[in-house]
Amino acid sequence: MCIFPSSPAGAFATVPRWFGSRSVPSPYRDPPRTRALTTDLVMASEQQTPAEAPATFAPPSLDGSVLVSIEFCDRCRWLHRASWVQTELLLTFPPPIIEAITLIPRNSDETAGRFRVWVKERGAQTPQLAWDRKTEGGFPELKVLKQRIRDVIQPGKSLGHSDKKE
Repeated sequence: MCIFPSSPAGAFATVPRWFGSRSVPSPYRDPPRTRALTTDLVMASEQQTPAEAPATFAPPSLDGSVLVSIEFCDRCRWLHRASWVQTELLLTFPPPIIEAITLIPRNSDETAGRFRVWVKERGAQTPQLAWDRKTEGGFPELKVLKQRIRDVIQPGKSLGHSDKKE
């Protein structure tokens, strides 16, 4: 311990000797054993073989898959709503039921205010419109949108609480 003046009046306080030094003991520092393990892991990862070359990558085949597209007006700032709908649909219809959900931002005068959800069934050439904000008079309730998509891709599937009548 050392003596440290704490006020101009001459009162003194005792502080640990390491106070103000660079070698401050800290619960946040790695103990020596953890540092050794970390070093071993880094050395092991450096010895691994290189990953595949990008030239050997094959794109995913989406032929014969159920696809959903969410088309939205980017100028209206509806990206968050579109991504929320995308997340909810992926949680309700996980792959392989729905293989991919695409977000399509639109930014032109003729697409102003657009929020559409399209569903393309297995084997279908063109997608079906499941929801259009302008013709339906607003954004979809997730319960209704899930039921419409279910009726297209899996008519017999139960949606649990989303199927209960009010």
